[in-house]
Amino acid sequence: MPYRIKALVTGGAGFLGSHLCERLLAGGRNVLCVDNFFTGSKENVLHLLEDPHFEVMRHDITFPLYVEVDEIYNLACPASPIHYQFDPVQTTKTAVHGAINMLGLAKRTQAKILQASTSEIYGDPEVHPQPENYRGNVNPIGPRGCYDEGKRCAETLFFDYWRQYGLKIRVARIFNTYGPRMHPNDGRVVSNFIVQALRGDPITLYGDASQTRSFCYVDDLIEGFIRFMEADNEMTGPMNLGNPDEFTIRELAEKIIAITGSASNLVEKPLPEDDPTQRCPDITLAKAKLGWQPTVPLEQGLEKTIAYFREILAAG
Repeated sequence: MPYRIKALVTGGAGFLGSHLCERLLAGGRNVLCVDNFFTGSKENVLHLLEDPHFEVMRHDITFPLYVEVDEIYNLACPASPIHYQFDPVQTTKTAVHGAINMLGLAKRTQAKILQASTSEIYGDPEVHPQPENYRGNVNPIGPRGCYDEGKRCAETLFFDYWRQYGLKIRVARIFNTYGPRMHPNDGRVVSNFIVQALRGDPITLYGDASQTRSFCYVDDLIEGFIRFMEADNEMTGPMNLGNPDEFTIRELAEKIIAITGSASNLVEKPLPEDDPTQRCPDITLAKAKLGWQPTVPLEQGLEKTIAYFREILAAG
């Protein structure tokens, strides 16, 4: 039998992780999904359990992991403000200790390793759109610092392991991503608006809702991960992965109301501390080096995501 590459996905039962596990299995990998199920869900990977090339391990990556693998996708970390601010100390530990443990595993097994970093690296940006060489405007002692600075430290570790030990690293900076299997209570803008619209509740806008975001459909992002991991080993990143089409939060709310046919009205509340006013990726590097750019328009992606939320809300 031909050799199947062994891929480890930390946070594999989460929103992004479960989609990545599916894609890796479809591409002929053996996949080990590791998750402590803090924000991940067994339901997200239930349909994969019958595949003999897939297995799940409950494990917290703040502790070392001893397995044999060829590729590591390090996605484990609470990624929405509600979840990462619930236990900020543990969030920082997951980002930093988790990176150390996964880099140690990659060093021992000589595995390629991809770090799921974040656009939060850029904080509330003073440069727009954000290119990879922009160093950011982050408040290290604010309520978002546990996640922002944890991820920044993880990037430092990845590049130090690359320089010191010659590790094959990839650092992907993920911008807002949405799609089926988002957690309905994660506090993210797309899931918030969809759930509120489907329930007929008022849709909560923060500030005057003129702040902008870009929204990448999950399938596009996973394609970026795969291409990045398969690229030449000199291509370490960091590399922005996201959709450069920019929308105001108010525009997003209006699109969701139109697609759902909801009677929800819009309610304004004060802007949370350190909430960025602009967030949009410059994906010039990904286009040039990976031949990658998003292909799913916002309306099409929202329709698929809304259909998913209709189903889970109906199931109760």
